[in-house]
Amino acid sequence: MATPANAPLPRISRVFAAVNIGSFRVSAMIMGQAEDEEMIVLGSSHRRAEGIKRGYVTDMRAATHAIRSAVETAEANANTSVSSVWIGCAGAGLSSKISSVEIAIGGRRIDEDDIEHLLFAARDHIQPDGRMVLHAQPAHYTLDGAHGVADPTGLHAEALGVDIHVTLAEGAPVRNLIEAVQSTHLDVEGVVASPLAAAHACLSYEERDLGVALVEIGAQVTNVSVHAGGMLLGLRSIPVGSNDITDAIASSLGIRRSQAERLKCVAGSAIATPSDHREMIPVNAPGDETGGPLARGADEQNRIPRAELVSIVTDRLGTMTTEIGKGLKAMGFSGANGGQVVLTGGGAELHGIAEFMQGALGLPVRVGKPPALRGLPEAHATPGFATLAGLCLYAVEDPVDIRTVGPSYQPTRRYSGLGLVNRVMQAVREYF
Repeated sequence: MATPANAPLPRISRVFAAVNIGSFRVSAMIMGQAEDEEMIVLGSSHRRAEGIKRGYVTDMRAATHAIRSAVETAEANANTSVSSVWIGCAGAGLSSKISSVEIAIGGRRIDEDDIEHLLFAARDHIQPDGRMVLHAQPAHYTLDGAHGVADPTGLHAEALGVDIHVTLAEGAPVRNLIEAVQSTHLDVEGVVASPLAAAHACLSYEERDLGVALVEIGAQVTNVSVHAGGMLLGLRSIPVGSNDITDAIASSLGIRRSQAERLKCVAGSAIATPSDHREMIPVNAPGDETGGPLARGADEQNRIPRAELVSIVTDRLGTMTTEIGKGLKAMGFSGANGGQVVLTGGGAELHGIAEFMQGALGLPVRVGKPPALRGLPEAHATPGFATLAGLCLYAVEDPVDIRTVGPSYQPTRRYSGLGLVNRVMQAVREYF
């Protein structure tokens, strides 16, 4: 049964904070974990992004100002302050690969030391090729080459193996993101690839196990990822986004970007209807009838047929969907090997986009948004804020990273990938 919205807050045992630094907006969220493990949104906020283009910091001072403003508003809404945050990374040329490692067991019983040895050995198989490793997470264990082992402890085998998913990014852009946050006098708990964060918010455990594609449509970057067996199997970053639709509207109609963005959000659609040619829609916002240029093909009241807008939207969306389809095919997620596709990100809020992509991709498509969390404002319970909520949920789980395993341990900031082995082994038992 749902908790009444006006019910008193339970005692909060832990607090997590996240900042999602996008090209269109910067958003922040503070989430608390109650003693009964319920996750509660204590405060959230968003503001227009500055100094960010296609996921890259282009103006450090402007980006820092936007981040500070978003965090301070979230703190005020939560009536609490934070000293550290988790941040999402949507740009920086994200990519991923799978590494498989195997060690000899000799037919004896596998114990926790063997798992630790395996994960430590796997560290040497990470080949970043000059790039930054964001994540190196164990997923599938194998016994004598047989997959699907959740927990090998106590089993006998000649050889024990593990598949490691490695997420890579360009180092300099990630360091710029970190510096922009640290310039607001906040520590960085971790940098999380946005497809992993969004998956925690939008995908069920069963979907991630059976196989699903997640398409995160941001303002200027679209990340396409494939998940199966509970792990992220592949990732493609495409330098297009919902802003490209806005720009196409502005260019085709000869109007300002602000007018085009409003048209897209208020009247835009990826699905045409028979009445579109008869319906006239105003280019200007209510109360601003005299502002801005007269759109091409508009009447004397600066109105255009809705069919004209839908045509521009679907034309640009068709180009984007072609690129998304190429990314899915490159990762083996197409045809008989395809499955459910989940759309999220601000671009997924376009009316009719799921139906359009379902027809274009030939796969079932749904829109994903944050889970129903207590305290989550209605304005933030949308696809555009799924990654933000997912960052907090990812922080709660804090999945195992093989770089935490080693013979000596010096605690540092988490984004450097070092930690304590006892936490790793506890997590191995818990999650695998």
